[in-house]
Amino acid sequence: MEDMSLHILDIAENSITAGASRIRIKIIEDIKSNLLLIEIADNGRGMDTEMFEHACDPFYTTRTTRRVGLGIPLLAQAARECMGDIKISTEKGKGSTITATFQYNHIDRKPLGDIEKTMIVLIASNPGIDFILEHKKDGHSYILDTAEIKKEIDGVPINTPAVIKIIKDDISAWLNHTNNMIE
Repeated sequence: MEDMSLHILDIAENSITAGASRIRIKIIEDIKSNLLLIEIADNGRGMDTEMFEHACDPFYTTRTTRRVGLGIPLLAQAARECMGDIKISTEKGKGSTITATFQYNHIDRKPLGDIEKTMIVLIASNPGIDFILEHKKDGHSYILDTAEIKKEIDGVPINTPAVIKIIKDDISAWLNHTNNMIE
């Protein structure tokens, strides 16, 4: 995968497949501590013991459409190549949390990528799911919570083009702000 946003998209899609109705995506860029943390947590079905034991095995999948499951193994490999690691916590019937850490300034760390587009794809194509994007960068924080947005728009579908544009512009403004911060 070319960048972190594609890993996030893939893991979030796994959460959707697992029946999640709420998915939290947390990104922490702590440049002073030389840390990038990406965490995806859901309230889906969770993993049973066998699934958990094979989660990082690329040749194990529960899907019937293909014989390999590369999402978690590729994220784990990307983290480990950058002096980081991956942690999976799961409880059957309660959901899963996947946390990947990376050395922020590692030469092999992939860029964050197009988080705005990733979030818009997830939100627009899954209006019944609540997404939370929490992004922190050196003491500055941003939170997008589609459950809160749905309350504010009072019955207007969240994937209406006008609403999607507002969400896109809001994420874009945050990302532009953080990209312009002096590091």
